[in-house]
Amino acid sequence: MSSPYILTSSILSADFACLGEQITEAERSGVDWIHVDVMDGHFVPNLTMGPFIVETCRRITHLPIDAHLMVQSPEHLLADFAHAGANVLYVHIETCPNIHCTLLTIKELGCKAGVVLNPGTPANVLESVLSLVDLVLVMTVNPGYSGQVFRPETVSKITQIRRALDEVNPNAMIAVDGGITEETLPLTLQAGAQVFVAATAIFKNPAGITAGVKALRARFPGG
Repeated sequence: MSSPYILTSSILSADFACLGEQITEAERSGVDWIHVDVMDGHFVPNLTMGPFIVETCRRITHLPIDAHLMVQSPEHLLADFAHAGANVLYVHIETCPNIHCTLLTIKELGCKAGVVLNPGTPANVLESVLSLVDLVLVMTVNPGYSGQVFRPETVSKITQIRRALDEVNPNAMIAVDGGITEETLPLTLQAGAQVFVAATAIFKNPAGITAGVKALRARFPGG
């Protein structure tokens, strides 16, 4: 029986000099998805990857790719990332004034639709779109950089969103991103998270990628 939990490895912390080898090792070690963090230098201060990175990852792996669009006006980029090979597209509620239309466009492109909210954004702003989403990504750090420390005050938000989803869209999953380690993963899992984005804990693990993946997966029930 497959696990109800998903571990997705964020390549933001990978060594891009050997990206192919690192993705392959992460896949062989047991990650479920490959996570691509897209930053535009405006919505968040960092500047990172575009659709060509998703296209590159798609050539390297057959695993699902989830792309987190930390950008202003993400609606202009959806088709590019979908055509590059993304399976999941996350957009921030903070950057989408026409969020219903954006989520429907993602679905029309054949991708799973995810909505993201930052630590400072209250959960109740999602109320009108919970029935439309496949995933809700709760940021457990402020977006922009890997290696940040987990914010424990976000745990109650996960619980709140899980309860709301159970009423209108129980099949939707909650993802968490930011400071996810073998210590913090159980806190978010107990609160209702099912998808766990890890960057530093995998690609910067002192004992290597395989050890990082195994340490995280060991925190899943029955792991």
